[in-house]
Amino acid sequence: MKTFMSKCKGLHLVVLMLLVVSVLAACGQDSGSGDKKSEKKAETTKIGLSVSDLTLERWQHDRDFFKAKAEELGAEVIVQSADGDEAKQLSQIQNMLSQNIDVLVIIAINSDSLSTVVDQAKAEGVKVVAYDRLINNSEIDAYVSFDNVRVGEMQAQALVDIKDSGNFFLMGGSPTDNNAKMFREGQMNIIQPLVDSGKIKIVGDQWADNWDANEALKIMENALTANKNKIDVVVASNDNTAGGAIQALEAQDLAGKVLISGQDADLAGVQRIAEGLQTMTVYKPIKTIAEKSAEVAVQLGKEEKVAADTTVNNGSMDVPYIMLDPVSVGKDQIMDTVIADEFHSYDDVYKNVPEKDRPKK
Repeated sequence: MKTFMSKCKGLHLVVLMLLVVSVLAACGQDSGSGDKKSEKKAETTKIGLSVSDLTLERWQHDRDFFKAKAEELGAEVIVQSADGDEAKQLSQIQNMLSQNIDVLVIIAINSDSLSTVVDQAKAEGVKVVAYDRLINNSEIDAYVSFDNVRVGEMQAQALVDIKDSGNFFLMGGSPTDNNAKMFREGQMNIIQPLVDSGKIKIVGDQWADNWDANEALKIMENALTANKNKIDVVVASNDNTAGGAIQALEAQDLAGKVLISGQDADLAGVQRIAEGLQTMTVYKPIKTIAEKSAEVAVQLGKEEKVAADTTVNNGSMDVPYIMLDPVSVGKDQIMDTVIADEFHSYDDVYKNVPEKDRPKK
């Protein structure tokens, strides 16, 4: 009997040992599976792209180029458009943060209103990139944009090269967009010396909320009335506001007679240049900024060092600034810039221009 009981105890011990070995093996497998998940997360960067307003043609190009490049680099991209609504952008960013993103890329509506969500992102270990528009008073990891002061200088220079005297009207962009202030700084670098010498008189200076064309139309109508149509040059900060101003000028038979600048090389803006209604635009190769921003986002997501050209202070820190070069485009530069880059097609740009007046392909 004792021998039998002894054998039973031995059998129980063997079973128990087998169970322990099985549990340890299972734990080892779980640990291996977890490592693979960690490796996968390390390899795949999840990016949230918050776009200020996808109803504007400019940002549709940015989104498409950014997403294509990021995905080419192995990243996953979530895109949301705030449609020009500041509160909506804040809400959308919070939603993106709840989706375990690694990097947050923001095209800001208001450069001064994002500190709360940016601080939240940083607290959660999410990298933040300011795309085209600087985000103020927050800790951000990188700022990718064109030389925006240079953009303003190009706008003003193209106009004063044609007419360096007379009545100038300043059509600013959105007052909540930090870029609009930088464009104005550049414009005044060129214009102020001519104002000081008495050659140029600034007869008006207003800013169009949200870069809205209808707002620019109303501003221009009022300016023409106040100045009895005696305006020689309109320094408009982008193509959308230029378009609104040109509508007001057309109503007074002044379109094509009053010089007017722009920016973004929107199709409508380039068409107006081809038709002689708008003097120039500033082409900021969208593919360049979109792809560079995607590269920077992926680098940050992988904890890699980002090479910056300089820094810019946003009121909270010196932000690493990847600075890109803009291009001035007048009637004679269309073929070698936006069409050569296939940003717009020849047929689209010149569709309102008689064939005999079009440049050769």
